Amino acid sequence: MTVHVSFSGDFKSLVTPEATAKITSIKQAMDARTSAGADFLGWKNWPSEMDASLVTRIQETAQAIQKQADVLVVIGIGGSYLGAKAVLEALHQPFLTNEGVEIIFAGHMVSGAYLKNLMTYLDSKEVAVNVISKSGKTTEPAIAFRFLQDYMETRYGAEAAERIYVTTDAEKGALLDVAKDKGYARFVVPDDIGGRYSVFTSVGLLPVAAAGYSIEQLLAGAKRAEQELGSVDAEKNSAIQYALIRDHLYHAGYPVEISAVFEERLKYVQEWWKQLFGESEGKEGKGIFPASVVYSTDLHSLGQYVQDGKRMLFETFLKVESVEDDITMQHAENDSDELNYLAGKTLHEVNDAVQQATAEAHLSGGVPLVTLSIPDFSEETLGYLLYFYMISCAYSAYLLEINPFDQPGVEEYKVNMFRLLNKPGY
Repeated sequence: MTVHVSFSGDFKSLVTPEATAKITSIKQAMDARTSAGADFLGWKNWPSEMDASLVTRIQETAQAIQKQADVLVVIGIGGSYLGAKAVLEALHQPFLTNEGVEIIFAGHMVSGAYLKNLMTYLDSKEVAVNVISKSGKTTEPAIAFRFLQDYMETRYGAEAAERIYVTTDAEKGALLDVAKDKGYARFVVPDDIGGRYSVFTSVGLLPVAAAGYSIEQLLAGAKRAEQELGSVDAEKNSAIQYALIRDHLYHAGYPVEISAVFEERLKYVQEWWKQLFGESEGKEGKGIFPASVVYSTDLHSLGQYVQDGKRMLFETFLKVESVEDDITMQHAENDSDELNYLAGKTLHEVNDAVQQATAEAHLSGGVPLVTLSIPDFSEETLGYLLYFYMISCAYSAYLLEINPFDQPGVEEYKVNMFRLLNKPGY
């Protein structure tokens, strides 16, 4: 089990006959494709059923990008960028360079300064672009692609077509039409996999491969998770454990979950987790609100609220057991900073003490604690973790009798935005 779950409460008391019956019913409905939103369950068996030829094509395309470019600009928003961003940030060791190209994201917000400065930065680099959109009409990435497509064509002329890669619908959509017209290389967003569940498809894999990381190992971790988390035995299935604990705490009066990490490299795993659970559960006046902190940094800000604020939240620590690189505190002759008591300890050991101290403090303040432990920062571990979150999210939403795979509330701001910007028809 690559993700180990522990809980400050009595987990065994949660595994009631009623809970077991619910979990069994949920799994049977998902397996039979009769559950709410079943048309978007394609991610569930994707790691084991993904066509090997697609993996090869992604790897070959990544190698081509590495030969032609210093930078790959990935255009997308929501699930079209957060999955890849989460993987890249978690795997990248701070201040070290990768074997692959630099990955820069665009189209995940509306900022003229960001796009203008990005294109200025690109002037001194060789550039490729990967635009990701099911329809090609999502406003934020469509704006970014209009600017960057013009940039690429102005700079590279006819060669631009060989440097632009499109990930979109297989059969329809504005972006597909453009790709066909221009002759761009194309990858498919599967019809039965929504954006926030798409990290193991071409959506997430092409940027990760271009950056020089092993997508085979990432998929191997996801495949192992698919196999190991396929049972309904709550004593053995960590994803079900996490879902049952969350459901229990929600109904016990804790509607806010704070994801806490002690390694900043996991910050975008938290951002991806927030979209995954927020969009999947936050409907019909229900759902746990997902928030995040990076400790020990935020112990000096939000830590005060967690310790002594309104008792409406629980914490979930994401703990990494071992790190690749570390340093050991040295002894100083003049102990003016009074740190000699740490001499001989590694900073990972110090960070472990911070985690334990934080757990004890917040538990004493009445904050329930869940801990998810993973062994390391490898591609395989990360693949397992992301699949763990996805299957657990499905169980969590279904326990609330919520469809995990739609997002009707996202459309409201778009309608208002189109009206304010005088889009025809609004």
